[in-house]
Amino acid sequence: MQSKARITAIGTYVPERRLTNFDLEQMVDTNNEWIIQRTGIQERRITRPDEFTSDMCVSAVKDLMQRYNKKVDDVDMVIVATSTPDFPFPSVASIIQNKLGIAETGAIDLSAACAGFVYALHTAHSYIASGLHKKVLVIGADALSKITDYTDRSTCILFGDGAGAVLVERDEQSKSYIEFHMGSDGSGAQHVYRTGLSKKVNEIELVDTKYLVQNGREVFRWVIRNVPDSIRKMLEKAQTSLDKVNWFIPHSANLRLIEPICEKLDYPMEKTLYSLVKFGNTSAATIPLALDLGMREGKVKNGDRVLIYGFGSGLVHAGQLLEINFDELIHTTSPL
Repeated sequence: MQSKARITAIGTYVPERRLTNFDLEQMVDTNNEWIIQRTGIQERRITRPDEFTSDMCVSAVKDLMQRYNKKVDDVDMVIVATSTPDFPFPSVASIIQNKLGIAETGAIDLSAACAGFVYALHTAHSYIASGLHKKVLVIGADALSKITDYTDRSTCILFGDGAGAVLVERDEQSKSYIEFHMGSDGSGAQHVYRTGLSKKVNEIELVDTKYLVQNGREVFRWVIRNVPDSIRKMLEKAQTSLDKVNWFIPHSANLRLIEPICEKLDYPMEKTLYSLVKFGNTSAATIPLALDLGMREGKVKNGDRVLIYGFGSGLVHAGQLLEINFDELIHTTSPL
């Protein structure tokens, strides 16, 4: 009998420091009205100089443990989705394993940029459905402020730092996963990148910089061309429709990107959850942050169908249709 996988708990973390639009006015040629009009973002959270992705991950897991009275010492796989690991190696997952005192577990990092959390959820489902694992810790986290050029107003207004963690556990009686869709278009890899050992992709010379580089216009076009159609394909595979979806959680890249996606899908913005207003684009963390905000505000309830969809550098994309079925649905008024 194939094992079923259920998401049983969630935890999140954002750094204390706020970087508001008014702060950015003092740093680059921009202003609050311009940023809100073009992105919907009001502020972002920024890590301390001595705070890294692994630290945010640990804090998110501790939030999960405290809110849901969960233990993680019996987790048998840790998956971290991130584009900003503390080091090229060792993995963030290995650092977390040590900091959380998990005696015996697999530990891997997964690189799928802003679609990373969805890819990690899919991987966790595969591990559990195959019967190879029983309890997987999935974390999406990024410290994008550490690779952002704060003299470039086209990128520095967008990015922030944060982490979100969920537990995925074997459950023969109930499940969270309904359907998935994923893909990649490597021909557009030059549109979002950070150079590494190579300075060329698709025979195109890249700007050699330690910072993130993004061609926002091309990414926008690619997302609008591909994401709505991919969502329709996923729903068709699931033999369901958008009117049966309670909440849509796309990657919180930019509100002006989310709006046309919803318009193309004919899906209401009031049933769309995003985390960018207060946290900016946190890459792999945007979707779990948005889900947790929806739960904290009492919007998301057990039994709800939630459609999550991530997209980003690669150009990769991935979606999951999920049923919310937590052990105990915890709403809290405590702010992030």
